[in-house]
Amino acid sequence: MNVGYVVLYVNDVDACLNFWTKQVGMTLHEKKDIAEHSVVRVGFSDQNFSFELVPLAMMKENPDGLNLGSPSICFSAADIETEHKKLADNSVVVTDIGEHFGMTTFAFSDNEGRWFAVAKA
Repeated sequence: MNVGYVVLYVNDVDACLNFWTKQVGMTLHEKKDIAEHSVVRVGFSDQNFSFELVPLAMMKENPDGLNLGSPSICFSAADIETEHKKLADNSVVVTDIGEHFGMTTFAFSDNEGRWFAVAKA
């Protein structure tokens, strides 16, 4: 079994698409229109992994009681300093690089206030 994608439930699909593509450097993999909503998948062009951005408004009737909060996601990077600088240069809110539990890491926030970790590979 492999990880296919991670669903992020978002307030504004277009703003999140802009964040992940323009500021973080992902590409648009797929866009589906479902009724009056759009669902998009974004990811890095050299990887199979992607985020599926699903509007919260589409999930307002959630009969299965799904937790629509943010998952805990950690990216890995061989050159963590370069990734940190790239995100900061693109106006992404980042924490300082530090040592946590024996790993070199930092965190960044998306445009809707969700936090993601980056660990040195």
